[in-house]
Amino acid sequence: QVQLVESGGGLVQAGGSLRLSCAASGRTFSSYAMGWFRQAPGKEREFVSAIRWGGSTYYADSVKGRFTISKDNAKNTVYLQMNSLKPEDTAVYYCAAGPTAGTVIAGTANSWGQGTQVTVSS
Repeated sequence: QVQLVESGGGLVQAGGSLRLSCAASGRTFSSYAMGWFRQAPGKEREFVSAIRWGGSTYYADSVKGRFTISKDNAKNTVYLQMNSLKPEDTAVYYCAAGPTAGTVIAGTANSWGQGTQVTVSS
């Protein structure tokens, strides 16, 4: 099991940027696929982005071209750089870790963080 702690959320104006971080501890971080999900009030949790242990990345269409996922194996941390933020990006963002990118993208990851709030004002 991997323990995950997100940080970096906050309030930003539309068009602004934020970088979320997810610090992992526990089992070998570098061999896991990592990802980000978000859940807005009254909506279901949705996939945002994922990164395989080898570095391949995946994005939801709604964030492609605006968000960038990356990871630093030395720091056991995965990042989500969010640019050109829109009010519809407002949600609680969750970090996830799983044995494969498929499990992460499907939302069946083994480990989840507690979430960090991102609010984008218009």
